[in-house]
Amino acid sequence: MYKNADASIGYAKNMEQNMRGTHGKFYWNELMTRDVARAKNFYADTLGWGFDSMPMPSGGTYWIAKIGDEPVGGLFDISGPEYQGVPETWMPYIAVDDVDARLTKAVASGATVMKPAFDVPGVGRIAILLQPGGGGIGWMTPVS
Repeated sequence: MYKNADASIGYAKNMEQNMRGTHGKFYWNELMTRDVARAKNFYADTLGWGFDSMPMPSGGTYWIAKIGDEPVGGLFDISGPEYQGVPETWMPYIAVDDVDARLTKAVASGATVMKPAFDVPGVGRIAILLQPGGGGIGWMTPVS
């Protein structure tokens, strides 16, 4: 378990080394859930996943799902009021070379920005959007 921000940044850098992003390829998946304990139990029981905690800069905990030492995804708590109306779902992320430039292109092509680009220390720069058909997707420029 990671108890402080330095450890979580170190873990994120290790995750980056294990999951190098290549522009246009799926890079990460996270489950957005209102019941993290239930989700952790389900995936531990059915797939054998273990979990490490990582403190989030805004507070709360992000859970890294792992098989052995290999990160396979994350769990993100959406039980707060700011996520009212957001369905529980898996959110995929695609690696892009420049999230800000790509977001501008996406909007020009009909996408809607759900969450403007933001930085996650030690992880990368991320934006959440709806493609023109309505499907949610995360785009991220991983740290180098």
